[in-house]
Amino acid sequence: MLLPIRPLFFFGIALLLLGAGSAAQAQDATPNETPSYRKEFTYGVNFNTRGGLIGGVNVRSTRVLTEKWSRFWSIEGVEVKHPKEQRVGNQFTGGTYVLNKSNYMFVLRPSFGAQRVIFRKAPESGVQVNALLGGGPSVALLMPYQIYYDYTERVGGRAVGIEDIRAEQFDPAIHGQSQFIVDRAPLFSGASDVKASAGVHLRGALSFEYGRYRDAVAGIETGFLFEYFPSRPTILRATGISDAKLNETFFPSVYLTIYLGTRN
Repeated sequence: MLLPIRPLFFFGIALLLLGAGSAAQAQDATPNETPSYRKEFTYGVNFNTRGGLIGGVNVRSTRVLTEKWSRFWSIEGVEVKHPKEQRVGNQFTGGTYVLNKSNYMFVLRPSFGAQRVIFRKAPESGVQVNALLGGGPSVALLMPYQIYYDYTERVGGRAVGIEDIRAEQFDPAIHGQSQFIVDRAPLFSGASDVKASAGVHLRGALSFEYGRYRDAVAGIETGFLFEYFPSRPTILRATGISDAKLNETFFPSVYLTIYLGTRN
């Protein structure tokens, strides 16, 4: 199953609410001023409801246009998991694998958008709150999820002849007897057979910037992301269920990104 990250988001929302209060106080104390920087470059770690413990990574370049408005471009790389993924184990070998998984799904998201300052922080302290909206194409890279399957000939439940264990992409028509799945193969064992699928995405978020220095930035960003792939990427496959019924075209998620960066 996907790792539970709901507590992370509750913690993040609590921080954001505290940050919003601090930012409002900072604005009351200090009038808005034109920022002393024109460009900002940040990089961060992404956590989301479609990923595992760590969803992926993100880099972003922002250019200031006016006192309130900026534009940005970014690129994000994440792994997208199916909500019904379930990790199971082989009690005889100790190996683990994801039941019925046929492909890993990695997504690259180039984004373009606009950002508006809601509350500007004081020059040397406080929290700045920004709202942003962006979107762009999505490129899904489907890499075969390979398992080690035991083809060893058996008579009366006992192996005869030479042990025959092969690394293959999971196919329910071939590997339906899960007791013969020994373990999952290494992550990139199917890298030579990657297939691409095109889609689009849209995101909206609030970011909360912290820090005491004009040439550095640190903060958190939280928001939603909607993603659509018309070709219906196949992540899971199961006997008796069509791939179209088991897999999705629409991938909504909530995310939290922790980032650092520089300004000039």
